[in-house]
Amino acid sequence: MKIVTETISGEPFDRPVRTVERDEARLLQPPPEQMMRFLSPKLEPLAVYSFPTVYEPVEFARPRGVFEGSSLRLEWQTLNGRQPFYHRNADVDEIGYQICGGRTLITECGTIEFGTGQFARIPVGVAHDNYCRDDIHLIFYLHGPADRCVEPVGHGAYLSPPFPGWEAKPMVEVTTNNLGGPDGAVGYSMADEDLILGAAKTFPDMLEILEPRAAAGEIEWLYHAPKVWIGHTLLERTTERRYQRRLGADELQYQAEGTRTIVSQRGVVTLNPGDFTCIPRGCSYANLTDGPSKHVSLLTLENVPPAREPSRLADPDAAAWLAAYDSKLETA
Repeated sequence: MKIVTETISGEPFDRPVRTVERDEARLLQPPPEQMMRFLSPKLEPLAVYSFPTVYEPVEFARPRGVFEGSSLRLEWQTLNGRQPFYHRNADVDEIGYQICGGRTLITECGTIEFGTGQFARIPVGVAHDNYCRDDIHLIFYLHGPADRCVEPVGHGAYLSPPFPGWEAKPMVEVTTNNLGGPDGAVGYSMADEDLILGAAKTFPDMLEILEPRAAAGEIEWLYHAPKVWIGHTLLERTTERRYQRRLGADELQYQAEGTRTIVSQRGVVTLNPGDFTCIPRGCSYANLTDGPSKHVSLLTLENVPPAREPSRLADPDAAAWLAAYDSKLETA
């Protein structure tokens, strides 16, 4: 019998936190089959959705949906060159996270240059466009206000030209509703780029660049909104299982760097860079890593279903996997 620690919390939406000791084998053991007729249907194993992390040349296309709900949409985008229009969100804040490549974000509240692993928020109603070089990034659309939890490492500024070779010209401007969804357009027009960039001269709040800085171990919260929190976790090598169970929210995760194995009541699965998963509320899980690992978490009060079929599923027999893992550690 192995005794482990489990933290049970409503974090971050509620404050109470309890830490309890658990028999690990029983924590991960499903109920006997004869009991299932009194309980809910069998719970499905964790699902993984995989996307590239290295740019491959492709024609311009809409971002690919990963998770889509009524209060949050998460998209994956790759781009080389100019986005062919300016975009305004009518109903949500838009937060970007840079995976690889170069990306110049051009907006009415300043122009910024993204670095890998950095975040920036575009407030609702602000026109914006991208100039990318072998780029991959994530986009989070959520009902705001999305307030930052850490100090920025950089700010947007009025730049003209915003990138080498830029020349002002009439551009299409699109306004969308419904969390930036494919069928959410509510307005089209032509726009003058000089006037869009010039708005940054007097805009009261410039874009802010956020970058995770916390030491390894605990999650670092970067943004909080009424129904969604966004955080980042750096882990060093760990073989100790410390279980976490969130009662207040589902946790969407994106593996940014390194590999990480999730041991959970919904099975065991190893995440590689580019992998997404959702850990449902009430599901206890622990992280195991062989080296440095970074992942992004989005806690959401409301269910946000996947927008595609999974790439793979977790191994449901967590007990057998752990027995083999512990045996390997003892032999080593």
